Amino acid sequence: MKAAGSLASSSVSKGDAVGFSSGEVGAIKPRFCATGCVKCAPISLAMRTNGSSSCMRSECSSSPLSSTCGSSFFSGSCSLTVTKRTAPRGVVLNSGVKIVKSILMEERGASNERFADTRLLETLRDFIPFLESKREMTSELRAPDFTSVDDINMSFLAGVTALEEDKLWQRMREEARWDAVKEPLLASYLYSTILSHRSLERALAFHLGNKLASSTLLSTQLCNLISDTFMEDEGIRRAIRADIQAVKERDPAFSSYSHCLLNFKGYLACQAYRVAHRLWKQGRTALALAIQSRISEVFHVDIHPAAQIGSGIMLDHATGLVVGETARIGNNVSILHQVTLGGTGAVDGDRHPKIGDGVLIGAGAIILGNIKIGDGAKIGAGSVVLIDVPPHTTAVGNPARLLGGKQAPTKLNEIPSETMDHTSFIKGWSDYVI
Repeated sequence: MKAAGSLASSSVSKGDAVGFSSGEVGAIKPRFCATGCVKCAPISLAMRTNGSSSCMRSECSSSPLSSTCGSSFFSGSCSLTVTKRTAPRGVVLNSGVKIVKSILMEERGASNERFADTRLLETLRDFIPFLESKREMTSELRAPDFTSVDDINMSFLAGVTALEEDKLWQRMREEARWDAVKEPLLASYLYSTILSHRSLERALAFHLGNKLASSTLLSTQLCNLISDTFMEDEGIRRAIRADIQAVKERDPAFSSYSHCLLNFKGYLACQAYRVAHRLWKQGRTALALAIQSRISEVFHVDIHPAAQIGSGIMLDHATGLVVGETARIGNNVSILHQVTLGGTGAVDGDRHPKIGDGVLIGAGAIILGNIKIGDGAKIGAGSVVLIDVPPHTTAVGNPARLLGGKQAPTKLNEIPSETMDHTSFIKGWSDYVI
């Protein structure tokens, strides 16, 4: 880690200092004004208190930093504690790192003399791995000290208190704040998608609305529709959390809840399907099919809104997944990419597969017709399944055959959707050759 003392300047007051717990104090006085005007600190409108253009000052002002313009975001984000000061306010990490607010969020582009600011940010970034190594990252970062923030809205405080019961959402917000500290370039994005919302449902509705929007299907309309659907259906709200927990427990690529919410298209496609499915049950079939079409275009996942899907679902990668109209998928199921749950083309009506609880379906598997895959069964990657598969057995090959034979198939002792073991059946093939 670079020594913080290299940044020290004896001519700078304590209020502008950046220090570490080791006792070394580095100080750099910001060259831009405290209010964040256009000329000196071009912060995007998304980071403003109310997003109005009136907050963008056209020239330097002598207004104090306690002005509402641009200060709200820093007081409640990045799991940093806002402290009262006579000098420009700083922010404090649990480890003792104290950073000038306006420098933290981005490397300023308004000034040609950026060396000092850039050096400060590099020092902070060097210090972050040290914090993580000391187990002082998201799970131990303290919430903001709201009692020290001027003119705090008490109704907002009541909302924060209510949200404490939703531990998953609180953890997600902490992760987003920490990501904003580590990568200032994402601060505005993380604020608009996660930190500015009061609940997981609203954040997810906002994110899906913007993902699925088109030139004729507006994001504001979709956001309101999806948010209303989530808030009106308790079953969907439970499924949202069960699905993201399933991803955490089964996907080795899982790094954080916030990353899953923002970037895992299998998770996002599944939650968008739940909205379309509820609309379908309400008789709003035209809108449900329109959302299905957008899901297919955006996420490359085609799930008919009439299909029935349980909770605790993990769609890993999900690209190329097709689920037919009369298909049913139980709870606690894991499905990989390029899977087809389709019909044979020979019959109408109820023509798609029925997948039991705890089933694992490998990549590229094709399951056709009104057949049943029993609870706890495993379908090997690339298999083509045309007949029923008994519970707790393994079907592999094209056409698929049961491991151990039809008369006495080998029984699985564990739930395959949870173990995510795709190759255990190889041990049972005496003639397997590479």
